[in-house]
Amino acid sequence: MNGDRRAAVARPTLEAVAARAGVGRGTVSRVINGSPKVSERARDAVLQAIDELGYVPNRAARTLVTRRTDTIALVVSETQQRLFDEPFFAGIIRGIGSALAETGLQLILAMAQSPEEHGRLEQYLTGQHVDGVLLISLHGADPLPGRLEAMGVPTVLGGRPVGLDPYSYVDMDNRTGARQAVKYLLGKGRRRIATIAGPQDMFAGVDRLAGYRDALLATGLPEIVAFGDFSEESGMRAMRELLASHPDIDAVFTASDPMALGAMRVLREEGRAIPDDVAVIGFDDSSAGAHSSPALTTVHQPVEAMGRQMAQLLVARINGEALKQPVVILDTHLVTRASA
Repeated sequence: MNGDRRAAVARPTLEAVAARAGVGRGTVSRVINGSPKVSERARDAVLQAIDELGYVPNRAARTLVTRRTDTIALVVSETQQRLFDEPFFAGIIRGIGSALAETGLQLILAMAQSPEEHGRLEQYLTGQHVDGVLLISLHGADPLPGRLEAMGVPTVLGGRPVGLDPYSYVDMDNRTGARQAVKYLLGKGRRRIATIAGPQDMFAGVDRLAGYRDALLATGLPEIVAFGDFSEESGMRAMRELLASHPDIDAVFTASDPMALGAMRVLREEGRAIPDDVAVIGFDDSSAGAHSSPALTTVHQPVEAMGRQMAQLLVARINGEALKQPVVILDTHLVTRASA
């Protein structure tokens, strides 16, 4: 009795599908793996048999045949707190997810900061566990992208890294966005304009500081620079430094919205009116900035579009397509609100 019940619920096999469709086992395998070398009639017969029998392909066996895992990894070189606190990362992940929705590919998230974590992650990523890798928030000349490419793992980066020249990446026009922000402050009559720059081991931090300097260059006005790490806490620390060393500043351009929100908190604590005493501009166009008090003037960067572009480039590489445009730079623009 038990044996009959087991037989009744046994999973249909590839051979059973072939028998039902009246074709060979190899034809069924080609249909399942998407091969074009199958007649329309045979394909329809196999698909009908699969539907009638409720056949589910053995994923492990398919992986051995195709050497595809249908999985890609997103590697984030930041702490968990930064990943879940800052809206930039959520936007990137939403964009990646929307691009992968119709592909059948699964996304896994991996995080690594220490050399030991990077070593373990590199072993995993090069061990045929994933079909490709997306990397964001790289610091310095991180060796991981180059090692993945050398091992034949398709890789696309979010943001151009410092000290590296990767094959494929998606970035924002950070320098132009920063330059627009500071020129706007100059147009409002501000003459003691400070910046809270991002980390200089990341190209976004370097480019946004360069854009600030571009805008001031022709004016003869002094540069007033403090540094943060894109987080709200670092914005607070940097704003305190600026007020202590340059109490007469009348504007601050920050390289991220979280740093701008931190700066605004300190300005309020010190009794500085925003924007009457000190105007503030951020960089991100996050929902938190839109709902701050006062609402934050900021540089919009299309983070979801960045995630989508990264995923689309990676899928094309995984499928062996030649990339006509392996590097994509997305436009930024200023969003004016009450803080400046």
